[in-house]
Amino acid sequence: MRKKTLAGIILLLFCQLSPAGAQVIARFTLNVTNTLSSPVSIYLDDITTLPDSALFLREVSGSNFITVPSQIENAQHRFLWWIVKHSGNSKRVFELCKSNSNQLKQEHALSISAKDGSILITSGGNRVIQYNYATHYPPQGVDTAFKRSGFVHPLWSPSGNILTRINAPDHYHHMGIWNPWTHVLFRGKEVDFWNIGDKKGTVRFSNMVDTYNGNVYAGFRALQQHVAFNIPSPGTETVAMNEVWDVRVYNISEKMWLIDFTSSLNCATDSAVVLKEYRYGGFGFRASEDWNNSNSKVFTSEGKERKDADASTARWCMIDGDMQQGHSGILFMGYPTNYNFPEPMRVWPVDANKRGDVFFSFSPTRNKDWPLFPGNNYVLKYRMLVYEDSITAQQAEDAWKSFAVAPAIKIERLEK
Repeated sequence: MRKKTLAGIILLLFCQLSPAGAQVIARFTLNVTNTLSSPVSIYLDDITTLPDSALFLREVSGSNFITVPSQIENAQHRFLWWIVKHSGNSKRVFELCKSNSNQLKQEHALSISAKDGSILITSGGNRVIQYNYATHYPPQGVDTAFKRSGFVHPLWSPSGNILTRINAPDHYHHMGIWNPWTHVLFRGKEVDFWNIGDKKGTVRFSNMVDTYNGNVYAGFRALQQHVAFNIPSPGTETVAMNEVWDVRVYNISEKMWLIDFTSSLNCATDSAVVLKEYRYGGFGFRASEDWNNSNSKVFTSEGKERKDADASTARWCMIDGDMQQGHSGILFMGYPTNYNFPEPMRVWPVDANKRGDVFFSFSPTRNKDWPLFPGNNYVLKYRMLVYEDSITAQQAEDAWKSFAVAPAIKIERLEK
C-alpha cells in the first residue's frame, strides 16, 4: 500500500514539473479550427492566486515545450491573454507554470509612446496606428470650425501604406477613423456631432485615462466629450455625452495587424440623449486617396459588394485595394452585443466624387433611434484586421468568429 502511495506521489510530481523543473499550475486544451492567429483569454483568479510575476505560459508540442508570450490584464479580476498562432494542428495544449526569472525575459514586440499630441503604437518597430489627442486644424483658408481632436490617423498597413485620410476637400470633417453621431436630440434641440461645420457640436479629447503595454497587446483608453453648442443658451456649451475609447493592438503576425476598438458612451448630464435614425453616424472610416472604383473592392459577410452593400446589414465587411506599395486592406468586424447587430452600413456608391472614393461606416442608427438614458453605459465593440494582399471570405468569417465567440477551453488544475 505504501509503495502505491509513493508511486502516485512520484507520478504527480512528474506531471507537475517540466524538464527545467518548472511547476505546472494548470493545463489548457483548445480545439482550434481558425485559419488565422487570434487572441484568447481565461479568467485567472479561479486558477491561481500567485502574483503575475510568478507565472509563465508554454505550449506542449509532442515532447517539447515552447514558451508562449502572455499578458495578464488586471482590473477588478485578472485575465490571462495569449495568441494562439495558426498551425496545422487543431488540438492545442498550453500549460501555465510557476516561473523563474529567466523564463520571464520576453521582449515586448509592441510599444506605445506619446509625442507631439499623439499616441503611437508600433509593432517590431513598424508603425501601426496613431491616435491624435491634440487639436488638429484644417488646411489654411478653411473654416476653423472643422478643427478636431480624438481620432485615428494614420492607420498603416504592415507594408507601410497609409489606409486613412483626413480633411478631404469634399468632406473636411472626415477624420480617418472616428465615432461621432449625426442627428442627436439633446434637451429638446437637435445637435450634429458629425458635420461639425454646421457649428452645432463637436467631439473633443478630454483626458488620457491610461496606456498599457505587454507581450500580447498594447493600447490606450481616452476620454472624449461630445459637446453641444448653444445649449442651454446662445454662446454656451454643454457636454452631452462622455465617451471612453479603448484601442488595443494585438501581436498576432508580421503581415497582419489586429486592432480592437471599444466605445463606451454615457450621458454626461441628467438629460437623456437620443441618437436619431439617420443613414450615417457612428464608427466611420475614410479611406486613403489611393483607392477608387477601379482598384478597390468591398465585400460583406452577406455576399454584398460595393454596388449593393449600402444600407445592408453585416457581421463583417472587408475593403482592400491597390496602393503605393502593393495591395492592402481592412476587415471590419462588429460584435454580437452591439446595438442593432448585425449593423446596417453606410458604403459610398461606386461613383462617389466621380472617381469612386471609399467611405465605410457601421451605422447602428441607420434604420432606428437609439435612446441613451442617464446612469447607463452603452458599449460598441469593433475589431479590425489589417492585412496585405487579400484574404478569403472563409478567413474573414474565421476572424469574426474568433472575435464574436470565445473558444471552449478545457481547464485542468494541477497545483495542489
